[in-house]
Amino acid sequence: MKNEKLNIKIRPLGFLDLLAFKKLIPTREKMIACAPATPVDAIPPVNILAGRLHPETQYLEVSEVTQDTPSARTIRLITDKASATKELAMFRPGQYLSFSFEIEDASVTRPYSISSSPAEALKGFYEVTIKKNEGGFVTNYIWENWKLGTKVICSGPQGHFYYDALRDSRKIVGIAGGCGITPFRSMAKSVLDGSLDVELTIFYGSNIINDVIYQKELKHFEEASNGRIKVINVLAGEDAGDCERGFITAELIKKYVDPAECSFFICGPQAMYDFVGKELGTLDIRSKFIRWELFGEIKNVSSTNGFPQNMAGRSFNMTVHMGSTVNVIPALSGESLLVAMERAKLSPPSICRSGVCGYCRSLLVKGDVFIPESGDGRRQADKQFGYIHPCSSFPVSDLEIIVPRKR
Repeated sequence: MKNEKLNIKIRPLGFLDLLAFKKLIPTREKMIACAPATPVDAIPPVNILAGRLHPETQYLEVSEVTQDTPSARTIRLITDKASATKELAMFRPGQYLSFSFEIEDASVTRPYSISSSPAEALKGFYEVTIKKNEGGFVTNYIWENWKLGTKVICSGPQGHFYYDALRDSRKIVGIAGGCGITPFRSMAKSVLDGSLDVELTIFYGSNIINDVIYQKELKHFEEASNGRIKVINVLAGEDAGDCERGFITAELIKKYVDPAECSFFICGPQAMYDFVGKELGTLDIRSKFIRWELFGEIKNVSSTNGFPQNMAGRSFNMTVHMGSTVNVIPALSGESLLVAMERAKLSPPSICRSGVCGYCRSLLVKGDVFIPESGDGRRQADKQFGYIHPCSSFPVSDLEIIVPRKR
């Protein structure tokens, strides 16, 4: 028998196949009957390996703090030797860690890209680079409290913002803004150490040259890469050296690469996403070749397409069922349900904070929410049966939800 379209020979199901299938259940029943009745105390090796590769929690401590720019610091983290974490979980260049904080009696999380390489994790450290935001709830806390020896808690590596040979072109274009350069530093380091076999072109948008994080290091990566890494600094606020002036436009991208041959990875502030998204839309690039790192809540949601403007600035009552407890809390239309619960000190579960990972998945029992299209990572079944991701859902009426407890 032959499938003419695919030119594949298909062997007909034979007698021996049917006989093997018929014996399958009796064979399994014999194996179960012969097994000892005593409990298996040892943890199966595959479970041990899974725990090492995908730990739910890692206990770390700060071993070094480097001031990269006036508003950005790189923090090196090692295992907390007094904890159960004995080694760092491995990751792919571009993934992030979700950190847990107890601030003013509130439990909150924030995701930060790993800016070091997987090879450096094998040497015993991660690095994350954090930019201070004026008025930022968590970054101010980090600035004031993360010193040499500070204990921190984070998740295992998370996210899908990495090169996949089955999906992506070997020619990678990274588009970064501000601290969005961090995952590309990890990728560049991996290109240099030979563990990532791609050509990497980075367009890095900043306001002025003094805002460029890893300025000398990125130059070194380019010089040491034998042409495999190219870095184009793009400054909006001044002319400086060999930097491009203005914004990362479609025309600028075409000046350095052929878009039809590339996969695009974008990481930066929301305003850059809005601008770059429109520019890439003019280049006729298939969506599978564009990846966005969307961690963090959407800011100024009332300016998002589809938001009901008559609900802007309003406050609603949200009834939250979490385990056996029920709380009624205020929820502002301009803040996600996750933020409302954190402000009320309910300790809801969260990791990505952008509607992608599903860790905060909850059931909307009553009421209405607005979910921006760019932050709606739900499955179709969840949409049909009323499940939402509180981190990307905004209240537009009084509502009631059932939220899982932290795992």
